[in-house]
Amino acid sequence: MLKVVKFGGSSLADAEHFRKVRQIIEEDPARRYVVPSAPGKRFSADEKVTDLLYQCYYNKNDRQLFDETFQKITDRYMQIENDLGVDSGVREALEEIRYEMLFQGTSDYAASRGEYLNGRILAAYLGIPFVDAAKVIVFDENGKLNPALTEISLREKLRETERAVIPGFYGATPSGRIVTFSRGGSDITGSLVAVGVKADLYENWTDVSGCLKADPRVVKRATPISIVTYNELRELSYMGASVMHEEAIYPARQMNIPIQIMNTNKPEDPGTKIVARVTKEQIRERGIVTGIAGKRGFCIITLEKNMMHNEIGFGRKALSVLETNGLSFEHMPSGIDTLSLVMEERTIRDFDQLLADLTQACQTDSIEVIHHVSLIAVVGQGMAGQKGTAARIFTALAKADVNVMMFDQGSNEMNIIVAVDDEDFPAAVNAVYDEFE
Repeated sequence: MLKVVKFGGSSLADAEHFRKVRQIIEEDPARRYVVPSAPGKRFSADEKVTDLLYQCYYNKNDRQLFDETFQKITDRYMQIENDLGVDSGVREALEEIRYEMLFQGTSDYAASRGEYLNGRILAAYLGIPFVDAAKVIVFDENGKLNPALTEISLREKLRETERAVIPGFYGATPSGRIVTFSRGGSDITGSLVAVGVKADLYENWTDVSGCLKADPRVVKRATPISIVTYNELRELSYMGASVMHEEAIYPARQMNIPIQIMNTNKPEDPGTKIVARVTKEQIRERGIVTGIAGKRGFCIITLEKNMMHNEIGFGRKALSVLETNGLSFEHMPSGIDTLSLVMEERTIRDFDQLLADLTQACQTDSIEVIHHVSLIAVVGQGMAGQKGTAARIFTALAKADVNVMMFDQGSNEMNIIVAVDDEDFPAAVNAVYDEFE
């Protein structure tokens, strides 16, 4: 058994958490490759180190402000190192980083140093080699990840290194320029390392005991999901559920490597396992609905035109207007004489212009716009072929006095999307959760 383990910022926020992490790693010899994030918040009013690094970079022309912020970063790392009683060379590294940030480094370079420094300390504390992600995570000169070269680079480097710490969040181009993933991208690094070493399991350690069946800020009694497929998690992540960076799913999925979400503060909890497929027995144990997720801030633009169903190219004309305006749509339900575009409202810069363009291109009889719309996704592989699932959703919403503006079901029957008014969002999610819990 070979495991890659990634620890998030909350799991490495201070020396106390470093000690928890070492205990977790040493409890299982299979945990051989470790991917750390930068230190997160120690308490609610605290600052993440990555945020401080960004502040330094963008304020480097104000030397006093830069120095004050950089001192916070220095104090944070020196405290961790001193509390752990190790010498990882962080003080010297900080001096080099300070110079680079002031005179040469890019914003990506600045942001990446949080993981780099945390990786140096963790490697020294564990007594295992440190492998700079800039040497093994390969981006092209346009800043796009090269998965094939990354896999080769990781395989060749780690073949000669039985155990190692590889910092998350960044890599480098062949010319040596540092490039970062989007925020939360250490999850991606962990997944890439798992692929590179052909791991049997990728453990992602965070501050929650796995993926919950609903957002706990909306459903206070939400319980963890024991097992979920890559596809189900992708659907839930897209609709707002957040435990792992959604792009981190793809590398592991391609190699069929299971992912386990675990809680650093409660390592005894089983967490959530992410797999390629689930058995019928597993579906019976967890229920036909895996999870419920949703997002606010949508609008529905409905185009009405008599005899629309007989007009060839109507849909193409509508979508060409979106393309011209640089817009995408979430869903596109239609009737005989109507076609609706469900879109994120924040992406529409000029509503009046968009409606004028649609009217002209499609020669509509009328256009109706509904604002303040929420989309709720009910996701579960067990819904496929299961009679009465949609009826149960509608009944639950009706009992909660929630009006459904739109309904859409994917062709794989794995997800059902309903649109409701933003004000009804909490009641709707709770009603559906209660129905299937």
